[in-house]
Amino acid sequence: MVDPARALPGRDVPAFAVPSTHAVLGTPLRGPWPEGTAVLHLALGCFWGAEKEMWQLPGVVTTAAGYQGGYTPNPTYEEVCSGLTGHTETVLVAYDPEVLPHAELLRRFWTLHDPTQGFRQGNDVGTQYRSAVFTTTPEQAEAALATRDLYAPELQRAGYGDITTEIRPADEAGPFWYAEDYHQQYLHKVPNGYCPVHSTGVACPLPA
Repeated sequence: MVDPARALPGRDVPAFAVPSTHAVLGTPLRGPWPEGTAVLHLALGCFWGAEKEMWQLPGVVTTAAGYQGGYTPNPTYEEVCSGLTGHTETVLVAYDPEVLPHAELLRRFWTLHDPTQGFRQGNDVGTQYRSAVFTTTPEQAEAALATRDLYAPELQRAGYGDITTEIRPADEAGPFWYAEDYHQQYLHKVPNGYCPVHSTGVACPLPA
């Protein structure tokens, strides 16, 4: 990780415009959303493929690609890819927890990538590809830790190493900075675009 003192300074205002509406779901990208909507921020490698997986889940209200967990305000994609912002590519998931329980969303998160790889996913290498969960409620934090602790021994039995996923409140991780227009719902706009998820194929149990 870049030292905060060496991180890029960023800017006070965004360097680009962000669309107001989800290109697939037709819902507001920034809200407001229906009462009871929960928001969880998930980083699992390249956000193009991760976002597509999330917007297809029942109960999801909207998704967005962005940057979180670093130091640089209002970063650009190029800045994040330099490794000098500290951010990781993150997907905002706004969802109805009555339809999509926290633990089920997190189970999908764990099984869609390899959470043991540190600063990489597959051939994508760098701190911007690290695995992370940035929670907004105590219930999400509890579900994140519970599913992680259930999944860790399953991965080890399958020959994988320790989980390296960063789990902390979004308030500590810092703002979710929306990514550029072309990154939002990228694989809907570019159906043949390259951005696979890196599932291990190992199932994740749900907490009792």
